[in-house]
Amino acid sequence: METQVGMPEAERLIARFSAKQATVGIVGLGYVGLPLVRAMHGAGHRVVGFDIDESKVRMLRQGQAYLKHLGDELVQTLASSDRFMPTSRPGDLAGCDAIVLCVPTPLGEHREPDLTFVERSTEMVASVLQKGMLVSLESTSYPGTTRKICQTILERGGLRCGRDFFLVFSPEREDPGRKDMETHQIPRLVGGIDDVSTRVGVALYSSAVERVIAVESAEVAESAKLLENIYRAVNIALVNELKPVLTDMGIDIWSVVRAASTKPFGFQPFYPGPGLGGHCIPIDPYYLSWKAREVGHVTRFIELAGEINSSMPRLVVERAARALNDRGKPVKGSRVLVLGIAYKPDIDDIRETPAAEIITLLLERGAVVSYHDPHVARFPSMRNYTLDLAGVPLTAEALAHADCVMIVTNHAAVDYGLVAKHATLIVDTRDAMREYPGPNVVKG
Repeated sequence: METQVGMPEAERLIARFSAKQATVGIVGLGYVGLPLVRAMHGAGHRVVGFDIDESKVRMLRQGQAYLKHLGDELVQTLASSDRFMPTSRPGDLAGCDAIVLCVPTPLGEHREPDLTFVERSTEMVASVLQKGMLVSLESTSYPGTTRKICQTILERGGLRCGRDFFLVFSPEREDPGRKDMETHQIPRLVGGIDDVSTRVGVALYSSAVERVIAVESAEVAESAKLLENIYRAVNIALVNELKPVLTDMGIDIWSVVRAASTKPFGFQPFYPGPGLGGHCIPIDPYYLSWKAREVGHVTRFIELAGEINSSMPRLVVERAARALNDRGKPVKGSRVLVLGIAYKPDIDDIRETPAAEIITLLLERGAVVSYHDPHVARFPSMRNYTLDLAGVPLTAEALAHADCVMIVTNHAAVDYGLVAKHATLIVDTRDAMREYPGPNVVKG
């Protein structure tokens, strides 16, 4: 039977969430946090948006967009609303009914989990935690993070989970740039530390999201998010492994995937590319493989998929080197124009982009590299890369001047007909030139 401990506080919170009269604090206003702000604010709640980055707070106050794919209307609506307060002061979260953590979970130098942001943000929440609050972690991590790390930190002050406050894990499922679905339309998992926490968490998300699924525990929700991304990583690795094999047989991998996709059951298409990007698929699988070793298991599929996907930038550069060599040009001194540096089409997100490694490898081999990306004017500094490059206009002259044009990201805004007409050599890693076949196109 469900415990009655904490029920008065739980019922009060559930009533406030259901009436859409709560104050929801969202910690981290990036690719996950800002869409959640939109969903919670759109549902009618008062929202306190917290970020340590003062520039984000300032831009939100001024109605200026820093995530272009979300558009200007969102930030202008928030800036004019009396139900939204952006802040960098932890104390402003003290009056919240719920606080949601949307912070990064990167990898360390040896691909080990780095939970620094989770730990620090949880400690900050602990400093303002009050009786009757709900805390939700959305940041992807290994099973046990919510219970063993967040709960431990939050209970240091004497309040107890399930009695005084409530704690859940609800994994983010954002897909930056997707136009056909917003945060409130994406089904949401909620798993609590206890049954009461799960009920409270479901009430919060149900007030803003169309479909919410309660799962047995925080650990089930944590594991489900990892499985979602491991599934993609492994299947992408499969087609990435097949790409050079079929290429050397004279078979086009993209044509093969399209052909297999005609089967109406038992197959889902995944496509090869120059490497994985984004904050999820290149990173999340390693959280589970690390945790598996802690309990004495080796996750061979995950490790192998990581090796294959991580090798793709080097394979792409080797393909370009062979194509240049076939035309009597060494990589050293060759002018290479990279098209697209965002990690996926039609957005400005460069997190973990394979373009960084590709450009670095080209520079190491002596190539003269430039890039064009309609969404990214300058290559920003990254954790492991500092590339002092600014984008160049895509003109007939720039294309003709390049010894090799390498398509790394297939943005819709790029004129591929222009590329086909003026580039002497095109290394296409995305099948972007499908409609423009010719002797100057090499699949990369």
